[in-house]
Amino acid sequence: MLKKQVTRRQLLKYAGAVIAAPAIIPARVLGRGGAVPPSEKIQLGAIGIHNRGMHDLRWIMGNEDVRMLAICDLQEVQRQNVKEYVDNQYGNNDCKMYPEIRQFLAERTDLDAVLIATGDRWHALASILAMRSGKDVYTEKPSCMTIAEGRAVVETARRYGRVYQTGTQRLSEPNHVFAIEMARTGRLGPVHTAYAHIAPWDDAYMSHAWRPAAPKPSKDEVDWDAWLGPCPWRPYNPAYVSGGWRGYYDFHTSCIGEWGAHTFAQAQAGIGCSHTSPVAYEYVNNKSGDGMVCHFANGVKMILSRGDKYWHGSCGERFDGPEGWVAAADGYSRPDVSDPAMLGEMKKIVSQYEARTGRALNHMRNFLDCVKSRRQTVANPSVMHHSMSTVHGANICMWLKRDLRYDPDKEQFINDDEANRLKSRAMREPYIY
Repeated sequence: MLKKQVTRRQLLKYAGAVIAAPAIIPARVLGRGGAVPPSEKIQLGAIGIHNRGMHDLRWIMGNEDVRMLAICDLQEVQRQNVKEYVDNQYGNNDCKMYPEIRQFLAERTDLDAVLIATGDRWHALASILAMRSGKDVYTEKPSCMTIAEGRAVVETARRYGRVYQTGTQRLSEPNHVFAIEMARTGRLGPVHTAYAHIAPWDDAYMSHAWRPAAPKPSKDEVDWDAWLGPCPWRPYNPAYVSGGWRGYYDFHTSCIGEWGAHTFAQAQAGIGCSHTSPVAYEYVNNKSGDGMVCHFANGVKMILSRGDKYWHGSCGERFDGPEGWVAAADGYSRPDVSDPAMLGEMKKIVSQYEARTGRALNHMRNFLDCVKSRRQTVANPSVMHHSMSTVHGANICMWLKRDLRYDPDKEQFINDDEANRLKSRAMREPYIY
């Protein structure tokens, strides 16, 4: 109850004074001085942010048109670490924490996009759940554990109209763009062979055993059941949680997937096969797949290579044609070429790529631009699915120890029921899509 009744005349006098008073609005709210107004910022959440994820988080938060609002992680300590980092960056205490993904996605209807950097086993399922909840997705690679998972990501993005980018960032780096464009535009002549780097550790024959059981921590510390997610139940062991899941069939995509998730997309882009997969795989009798030949319907071969036979550095690709060759990998100041004169056109070729595609030479920026424009990203669901189908096809070839033929349109191995059974894995309830 008011102690004193306000008359109509007093109310009108007060209102007039408010209208006459100058409105003092911070320039940043209006977008002046280069600031991005809050209404135009992309509202961001993050899922599973640890080592590589922190790199991605710093990268995406470095963009002025992004506002990070919430972290979802299975580990209490990591939730706190991310919240502390985000709050320190913004000078507030606003970053909210969630331990469970479905609650997080359901409650945060204000989020435009999510950054996903969980372990490999969760990439596809988290992406599918996020897109179903109306959020665009940037996810770390490898983005699916099976061919079937990759197809599910494609269909979900299409059905819900979401923007999706997988973290094959070399597709947006100038050295790799130059190598890819040299091959794609015919400057090497008709490319007959591409080479793609696979990781020099582990091998294709992953362990089907599991680590010994250890006392399970409280659910608040680590939700072990949720950590396993769609994978088969296994006893808790702290080594898994600290990254020791690599090399185990339940959780990993082998040495082929570790770097092939990057390099197959790079190689396939250069030979015009970003939206298809090989039609044949030639088995090689070694532990890693080094030297395996993958044949595409256009007649081009892609050869898996371990070590430094065709490049120095990591995650490399190379293209060979009758007019020369070009290669790129991490750590290069400039790509390697068969003729140094080729590099004279590098700036022109990269600029033409930018003009033709309208894409930033910054993978995260490309994602954010597409969130706003609703265009397809460079590493969109189809690009991801078809390069990862090559990863899985190569793995299946190694596991079965025989040559395989594949129909990329039907997404079926030809006359091979055993290979087709390996296109998917059983998913443990309730962690299904």
